[in-house]
Amino acid sequence: MYALNDEQSLFAAQVRRMAAEKVAPRSAEIDKQGEFPWDLKKIFQDMGLLGLSVPEEYGGFSRGHIYLCLAVEEIARACVSSSLIVQVQSLGWEPILIGGSERLKKKYGPLVASGEKLVAFGLTEPSAGSDAAAMKSKAVRKGDRYILNGSKCFISNGPLADVITVFAMTDAAKGVRGISAFVVEKEFKGYSVSKWESKMGIKGSPTGELVFEDVEVPAESLVGEEGRGFVYAMQTLDTSRPVIASQAVGVAQGALDRAVKYAKERVQFGKPIAQFQGISWMLAEMATQVEAARALTYQAADMVDRKDPRTSYMSACCKMFASDVAMRVTTDALQIAGGYGYMTDFPFERMMRDAKITQIYEGTNQIMKLVISREMLK
Repeated sequence: MYALNDEQSLFAAQVRRMAAEKVAPRSAEIDKQGEFPWDLKKIFQDMGLLGLSVPEEYGGFSRGHIYLCLAVEEIARACVSSSLIVQVQSLGWEPILIGGSERLKKKYGPLVASGEKLVAFGLTEPSAGSDAAAMKSKAVRKGDRYILNGSKCFISNGPLADVITVFAMTDAAKGVRGISAFVVEKEFKGYSVSKWESKMGIKGSPTGELVFEDVEVPAESLVGEEGRGFVYAMQTLDTSRPVIASQAVGVAQGALDRAVKYAKERVQFGKPIAQFQGISWMLAEMATQVEAARALTYQAADMVDRKDPRTSYMSACCKMFASDVAMRVTTDALQIAGGYGYMTDFPFERMMRDAKITQIYEGTNQIMKLVISREMLK
């Protein structure tokens, strides 16, 4: 069991207070308008939240993976879309940190940590979601450059990203062992955004399709070694899945908070509905699920920092469990609010829509079961 120390608890309280004051009042409008909240990005930037995964030697503010998870949890408690600003900044940077040269880390670390550049993670393709070996994007070495062709889809913050960590085949005959990673800047000729997706939830986080047509990528922008891209991607997901779990815990906690408030205020048959056993037991079950998901998530985040050999296993466990909890708890919170819960005047339907994505991205929960069983049966 991982317990927060005083410094971590204080940090969480600071982010929670900021989220309550600045993020929560904007959450409904962000969802309705479907626009990226630049004002909140500036607040996160000023608080140093965009550099929580960047070590100090590269211009960041990293104090441990748990701090990133805490920040995302507390923001997601108010608005999942806004939490993705912090989450995706870490996701796009992580492959550079894991496999990149010192030059790449020193070049992009300060830009990512300061928020001067938004970064994205470019792995998924129309024909390559869970099956990375089906990747069509290719990069061919020509002198001191690679010529990159292909496309990426469902890329969080992709339409706005200044820098994208892109995965492409450099030797298709080797399958996943032929995948390499590159740092691509939006100014590179041949790069374009072909589509902004219209989504069920997280509408304030832009998701798009990115196209690369004969993009010339300097050889020095290769992340690590050729053929190691898939390894870097999987190691990145091991670190990012606890962050998605934290996002799930946050939205579940936010829905529970609002359900409790509603149940204490809503009067039926002469008394608040919280006094009816059917409602109070629902709330008790929801609370237990949230606490269990949080404990599992914090434990996984701690394993990331300790480089525990069970990190892949526990990261998949917490992501699967917490996202399922988020879906159950937000659905139950909406049920407690009844007809009002179904209305857009209340936050329950938005939180339920936002919760769903946590079961899908960073690896579907079906893939999480494969990862868990594979690790368990080694």
